[in-house]
Amino acid sequence: MAEQAIIVIGAGDALGGAIARRFAREGYAAVLVRRHADQLEALTAAIRDAGGEAHPFGVDARQEDQVVALFEKVEADIAPVEVCVFNIGANVRFPIVETTARVFTKVWEMACFSGFLAGREAAKVMTPRGRGTILFTGATASVRGRDGFAAFSAAKHGLRALAQSMARELGPKGLHVAHTIIDGAIDTQWIAENFPQRYASKAEGGILNPEHIAEAYWNLHVQPRDAWTHELDLRPWMEAW
Repeated sequence: MAEQAIIVIGAGDALGGAIARRFAREGYAAVLVRRHADQLEALTAAIRDAGGEAHPFGVDARQEDQVVALFEKVEADIAPVEVCVFNIGANVRFPIVETTARVFTKVWEMACFSGFLAGREAAKVMTPRGRGTILFTGATASVRGRDGFAAFSAAKHGLRALAQSMARELGPKGLHVAHTIIDGAIDTQWIAENFPQRYASKAEGGILNPEHIAEAYWNLHVQPRDAWTHELDLRPWMEAW
């Protein structure tokens, strides 16, 4: 059994999965979290086939009781949580006059409120040990609101503020809190199908490789305390600022 665990909330087929695989190669028990556990079967099998340890969980990250129970289960039955990665997106586009209260609330719950729940529970178990890494995945919308993305931008701005506040509070206690800005398209099947022109730039490094982003997350985790990065932005060379 592993001595340390990483919880990846939003362990999808692209970035979340790449992060889980990267840490599993270092001997971490990879706790994979999505709303529906059956969507984690392929990722779980891939990590185990490579000799790693993986534990899939179906959790609605917006539900406080489910998030609390997740951390309690991992701490009791798997391994101490050394790393928590919040990687839920909720990137949707709605003109402002078509953005209902339900849409705005749902996007905020997914991209911001659930980040608070995950970060709080991670801090609870890490603080007594005086160490740990909490990483929040942000986006272009974390720093710039664009037309049609009022709900998403508001949520991601909120998540960034949460990360800043937690970093100042928890840094002196030995916890490294960092926020990443992923500014650009990630190499996924969805991008390939919906933006074929953009996907064609993959050969020249025009879209982000999930494995390369995951390497950056690993580097954030192993940074020495005297040179911690709080915010890291990653973008392809051709992405406009």
